[in-house]
Amino acid sequence: MARFKNAQSLKKGFVLTVAAVAFVALVVLPATSFAAKDAKAGPLKIGVGGAHSGDLASYGLPTVKAVELVVKAKNDAGGINGRMIELLTQDDACKPEMAVNAASKLVTDGAEAIIGHICSGATNAALGIYKDAKLVVISPSATNTDLTHSGNNPNFFRTIGSDYAQAKSIVDFSLKNLNAKNIAVIHDKGDYGKGLAELAKSLLEATPGVAVALFEGVTPGAVDYSAVVQKIKQSKADAVIFGGYHPEASKIVTQMRRRGMKIPFISDDGVKDDTFIKVAGKYAEGVYATGPKDTSKNPLTIKAIADHKRVYGEDPGAFFINAYAAAQALVNAIEKAGSTDFDKIVNALHNEPVETPLGNIKFDERGDAIGVGFSIYQVQNGVYVEME
Repeated sequence: MARFKNAQSLKKGFVLTVAAVAFVALVVLPATSFAAKDAKAGPLKIGVGGAHSGDLASYGLPTVKAVELVVKAKNDAGGINGRMIELLTQDDACKPEMAVNAASKLVTDGAEAIIGHICSGATNAALGIYKDAKLVVISPSATNTDLTHSGNNPNFFRTIGSDYAQAKSIVDFSLKNLNAKNIAVIHDKGDYGKGLAELAKSLLEATPGVAVALFEGVTPGAVDYSAVVQKIKQSKADAVIFGGYHPEASKIVTQMRRRGMKIPFISDDGVKDDTFIKVAGKYAEGVYATGPKDTSKNPLTIKAIADHKRVYGEDPGAFFINAYAAAQALVNAIEKAGSTDFDKIVNALHNEPVETPLGNIKFDERGDAIGVGFSIYQVQNGVYVEME
């Protein structure tokens, strides 16, 4: 009988112990789960999407290198909130259909934030996937105005000005500095090139005494652009504004100059690249193009370029500084947010400024970096020189 009573007591004690453990679990586990969700274990994965192959790789690969340098410096300093950063890269060749696949792969592979994409069309194609996954995206070079101004992409930020600002710079320079009055506007039919060309056309048409001599789209990748060059000649245009990228621009300029057409050729940041000069050769001389303002005297720019030369043995390429600033802004935002929670990162990007080679930046309510703009450059003796 005594043994039975002891057994009953043991059983009762066991039940009480289990109940107590269960109660503690109910109290503790939610907090533990919240902490685990807010500060994930393992590396912090940042995706880098852009043109890493093809004709426009000279725009995308400098971004990869910029992010690598920023990430290495951060990891050497202990990472973000104790987590080391791991980079995931995906190539979209600046093609919208490839960008969709690249974005899907980055999401599947566990990316927690994105640097990229590079071209506006590819960026626009990828943004919906990132928005559904609640991932912040910062591009160093996607300038299409609607990407921020439409209000459709609350997850999108950029460290470069919009095409509206770019088009205004081009038009103002064409009218005031070149005294052009009858301007041909050509574009590559893409989101970026056509969008910029349409903005330039609207600004020209709103200016008294100025005419749009020709508004024409060309097919990207064509070998011969003699038909549009002939139309430009017949229009008696006194200048050409081109919206698009360097492969088409180099061919059009070359064919114009070979036909003795010496009128000014003014383009965008899709043409302000050393690859354009290499391909167009002597015919690149005198061409104008917009590009991010020169920040070469900024100590952070000097250091970033020096680090690039030390690590990669060469000068950085197009949009390197903008990409470096994008990576710094993202790292700063995640650090200040204390997590990779979407809303917290967005809030930090809007409210927590960070020192970058572009200056001390934060982002306005649309996602544009405050104070970042464009300059006009001209090819002089084989290099782009910023105009005063």
